[in-house]
Amino acid sequence: MAGIVTASMPVWEVVNEAAGTTAFCTLNEGLGKVLRYGAYAPEVIERLRWMRDVLGPALAAALERHGPLDLRSLIAQALQMGDEGHNRNRAGTSLVIRELAPFLVEDESLPRARVAEVLRFLHGNDHFFLNLTMPAAKSAVAAIADLPWSSVVSVMARNGVEFGIRLAGLGPRWFVGEASVVEGLYLPGFKAEDAARDIGDSVITETSGIGGFAMAAAPAIVQFVGGRASDALRLTQRMYAITLAESEAYKIPALDFRGTPTAIDVVKLVETGVLPVVNTGIAHKEPGVGMVGAGLVRPPLACYHAALAAFVDAYDERARAEL
Repeated sequence: MAGIVTASMPVWEVVNEAAGTTAFCTLNEGLGKVLRYGAYAPEVIERLRWMRDVLGPALAAALERHGPLDLRSLIAQALQMGDEGHNRNRAGTSLVIRELAPFLVEDESLPRARVAEVLRFLHGNDHFFLNLTMPAAKSAVAAIADLPWSSVVSVMARNGVEFGIRLAGLGPRWFVGEASVVEGLYLPGFKAEDAARDIGDSVITETSGIGGFAMAAAPAIVQFVGGRASDALRLTQRMYAITLAESEAYKIPALDFRGTPTAIDVVKLVETGVLPVVNTGIAHKEPGVGMVGAGLVRPPLACYHAALAAFVDAYDERARAEL
């Protein structure tokens, strides 16, 4: 969950037209032995070359004919079809296939066998849409990346050693704590001793108000991360206690179409002691093995305490300067 990006790899470009922000993300390789899990084997390189030479150009041509994908609309639809935008992306991937398939088929420059390859790859990769929800989330929260006086969490990320956050009102400054152990379900042949600590930047989805914050929209996710369907409802409802708003676009049918909780407020978080809920994949502690399970994880409270203390200090300093 710490792969690299090279100049030859195709990427999605996601533009937040309202805010003027842009985010990028590679195309999702699927699960198992893939580059983003540290794997560097012949089959990994072969797949990446196919994505560069076949998948990327085919999708680019289809998008050229289709026009930009309306990701906010697609994510909103996916949430109402049982996705939450982080670990369950079956509906979102299906919607992308529906959008682009006619334009792939109509491309006379693509041999039918190539079209079949592309559609078969998309069909077999339920996580394909994840690499669109992540940059969509990033382009959304990037709009508040340097918002004066704001106590809203603008970034959350983890590297297997530390979990770090940023506050909108404090710009690029990081506040960190020790990365947590993920509690979840393991794939056959693996156990907790095999797992790395919490790692990856996909938690940007929760930062924007989907993923774990939208689990009530995806009760079936508990079959992947553990727990019961009622837990999905309960965890989403708890997130309203630490957020400032409800999404106007992303609605949860099981909560009478209430908007997902969004805009994590570090003040409310520290006051309540309620931590963000994140559902995530679990990587093996050794490179190249890949995903060994999935589960739920809570960030370390220490990074939020440190961020709030720094925010208060900065607030007081600014206030004194203005007197």
